[in-house]
Amino acid sequence: MLPRLLLAIVPLLGIALAQDGSISGPTSSPEAAGYSCDSSKCKLPDCNCASTDPPGGLKPEDVPQFIVYTADDAVQSYTLDSVNQFLARRKNPNGCSIKMTYYTSLNYTNYTLVTDWYVAGNEIADHTMTHVGDPPVDEINGNLIALNALAGIPMSSIKGFRAPYLAYSVNTLKRIKDAGFTYDSSASASIPVTDSNTDAFWPYSLDNGMANDCLAVEGICKGEPKLPGLWEIPMYALFDKRGPEGVHLMDPWLDNANGENAVNDSATLEYMKSTFTDHYNNKRQPFGLYTHPIHTAPNYPGVPPLNSTINMINQFLDWAQNQQNVWIVSSEQLLDWVQHPVPISQLDQVQSLKCSTPQVDSSKKICNGIPQNEEGLLSHCAFPDFPFYTCYGCPQEAPTPSNPNPSQQVPDGQQARIRLPANCSTPFWDPIAGECICTASTCAFSDNSRPIGPNGANLTGGGTGADSAQASQSSNPYVPFNGSGALKSLPSGVLPAIIFGAVGALIGVLGIAAHL
Repeated sequence: MLPRLLLAIVPLLGIALAQDGSISGPTSSPEAAGYSCDSSKCKLPDCNCASTDPPGGLKPEDVPQFIVYTADDAVQSYTLDSVNQFLARRKNPNGCSIKMTYYTSLNYTNYTLVTDWYVAGNEIADHTMTHVGDPPVDEINGNLIALNALAGIPMSSIKGFRAPYLAYSVNTLKRIKDAGFTYDSSASASIPVTDSNTDAFWPYSLDNGMANDCLAVEGICKGEPKLPGLWEIPMYALFDKRGPEGVHLMDPWLDNANGENAVNDSATLEYMKSTFTDHYNNKRQPFGLYTHPIHTAPNYPGVPPLNSTINMINQFLDWAQNQQNVWIVSSEQLLDWVQHPVPISQLDQVQSLKCSTPQVDSSKKICNGIPQNEEGLLSHCAFPDFPFYTCYGCPQEAPTPSNPNPSQQVPDGQQARIRLPANCSTPFWDPIAGECICTASTCAFSDNSRPIGPNGANLTGGGTGADSAQASQSSNPYVPFNGSGALKSLPSGVLPAIIFGAVGALIGVLGIAAHL
């Protein structure tokens, strides 16, 4: 009965959840923005005016073409498998593995996989605890606290925020500013870069207010809200043959292209390439791939993988990486370059783009986010709504926005796990012994980056082959602690919880979509 119920409900979820972050037309205009910024006073690295021109006065031909890759929602083995089938075998022009940003909400999230994903070099950002639009303070700050306490992510490393459903308000921006975030990435750039009135601005600080979503969010733009120190990384839309009327934002491969009545992977690939080319040949504004990994998971239970779509996305990335000076980056990496812009010839000096691998003895048994080190050391927190694993000890009750860090369970004969302190890095912290296994001078990270190829050519990246889905699965990329395979190892009761939770999300999406 359960597989049939899952099969019946998931296609509906795929259709509805594709609306999570969808837009139907321009969300701003120069008149609505009423934006003004004095670039002689607003200077990098702390301030940047909203502009279509590259930062630092660089010419477009001296600027890399960044592809920003992000994922939203829960972190599970099947969502990481989904990301890996696109990124695990790829490298940037300096030979470093691709890093991405995971905007994490904690409903149905396996905490230890968040730790593993972070220690592997990816960015973990805030997407609220229970995935609510225009979130209150406890949803935002509770996520910070839980990610720190149960996934061991340093507070200082959680820099970014994205509002669920992209439903944010002036108050949302003020709340994340008060919480100490560096940037938000919820606003849409919804006008093609080829249009003279485009709102495809490079990331900018909010010293002079917002310049995006002026027609969609009440009380922003015309110089408001002024939030010095907070940055906006716009989400750059894609456009099919209809131009501004054929706009696509998150998970564009789930949309029907060109007004057709069915998904067409070939048509989607065509407009992905076309939009990328427009960015590349104009002012090199970043190009975004904003995903909900569950939609392209290769092993979600009871649902056949979308192999044609998976192959199409890999085909696009193969093609894009064959262009000169193309880098696939996280939101954090993009913002670091914007704040400290250098020409292509100096990209190998940018620290955030380099390879950074923690040097930890692989034979040492330590619960530190490196799968081969932590086998057998994880705590299994068997909550009925959704169980998870963690290195940092199970809480006595499931975390909630009002209580994101409950008291820890301490099994008989064991000691409490010690949470990550501020003066140690996650891969070097032993939560069982309660000690940092290195000192400031011995916490070593290797850098295996290499010189960039002639003319910025990517000599190391791309090329997953024509049968990308099979190639990615048969490679040996990052392996979660519990191996591949979606929910096969989870206790009973988990699948019903996912279904009911997903139905709740569906209802919420439909309610929000009515206001978009």
